[in-house]
Amino acid sequence: MNTDTITVYTKPSCPQCDATKRCLTKHGIPFHTVDLTTDHEALAFVQSLGYGSAPVVMTANGDHWAGFRPDRLKAASAGEQAA
Repeated sequence: MNTDTITVYTKPSCPQCDATKRCLTKHGIPFHTVDLTTDHEALAFVQSLGYGSAPVVMTANGDHWAGFRPDRLKAASAGEQAA
């Protein structure tokens, strides 16, 4: 079972995806990535949430957003440290 708490739905050559992953790594937040160009079920899932661009970040508690959002990543980091 995967113990990561954040999923980053990403695509290759995506500057916002790369910035999101760097920020999570810098803050020691566990995450895993899903490549939307190879996982068609994941692509359908994020599209069902209303997103049309990457990255899409999903937290363990179900919060989600698109794009590089340092404010949301910082809040997710605080939540992880409190857990």
